[in-house]
Amino acid sequence: MPVSVVETVHEDGLNPRHFGLNGVHGSRNEMRFVVIFAVILLWQFLASGPAVAALGDNEASIVADQEHMKATQHITRLSQYTVHEIQTPFGTQIREYVSAHGQVFAVTWKGPHMPDLEQILGRYFADYVSAARGKRMGRGPVFVQRPDLVVQSAGHMRAFFGRGYIPQLVPAGVDLNEIK
Repeated sequence: MPVSVVETVHEDGLNPRHFGLNGVHGSRNEMRFVVIFAVILLWQFLASGPAVAALGDNEASIVADQEHMKATQHITRLSQYTVHEIQTPFGTQIREYVSAHGQVFAVTWKGPHMPDLEQILGRYFADYVSAARGKRMGRGPVFVQRPDLVVQSAGHMRAFFGRGYIPQLVPAGVDLNEIK
């Protein structure tokens, strides 16, 4: 008994089977591919960059951010300030310097991945971008020094480092060489 096969050809003359599209529901392998692709996209979105407290934010935001990024945290209390050292799963170390008043007055970073400067500089990011325009030559370091913001950023692939601080919020008597 002969079996006839009906080929579906669209108006544009293309057969969907030639592109791996087997009807509306697709094959099991196609669905597996779509699910794996979606998981990879979600993982890249979640791993794209850690959220950390920004300059001028309060200390309570650091704990929530550390939990969100599933990073390890080490807290060092000194006489004039507290250092929250956060180690991301991707190897970048971010230090947030918090004054006795509970404000983040400085942030530093070092590691294989550049942190999201918009996140860690917070409301100062736009000022940083406008001040940095014209100061950077090629891929060299960026140094921004203004009365209300200082940012120093340098490095190369897999070895980035930098710091940013708000001079007015630095506690009296703190040596800026300690902020590293």
